[in-house]
Amino acid sequence: MNQKRIPLPHDHNINENRIVEEMPSIETIRTVADAMKQLGDPSRLRIFWILCHCEECVINIAAMTDMSSPAVSHHLKLLKDAGLIVANRNGKEMYYRAADTDMVLKLHHTIEEVARISCPE
Repeated sequence: MNQKRIPLPHDHNINENRIVEEMPSIETIRTVADAMKQLGDPSRLRIFWILCHCEECVINIAAMTDMSSPAVSHHLKLLKDAGLIVANRNGKEMYYRAADTDMVLKLHHTIEEVARISCPE
């Protein structure tokens, strides 16, 4: 096993090398940071929460959030670029839903736990 040995300025008698070994890659950290950055905006967080529960078009999302369609489209693009949602075309209409990934599922559950809300039935 190739262990990273980083000489630390202070020895606090804890296993810092284990922490260094288990540290996520910079790519993983960037992915998580980008997702969290996108969900740091209240409008995107609301849109993401909606799309965790249904697949919806821009016009309906705009009505649900009391936003303009162009504003919703802007937020959807950012959420999609962050890998949080996916799009599906049906004729001329685009439908959006939360991506089917572990990260999205965990973020969805975290949002509901922190906000103390539950999924609609």
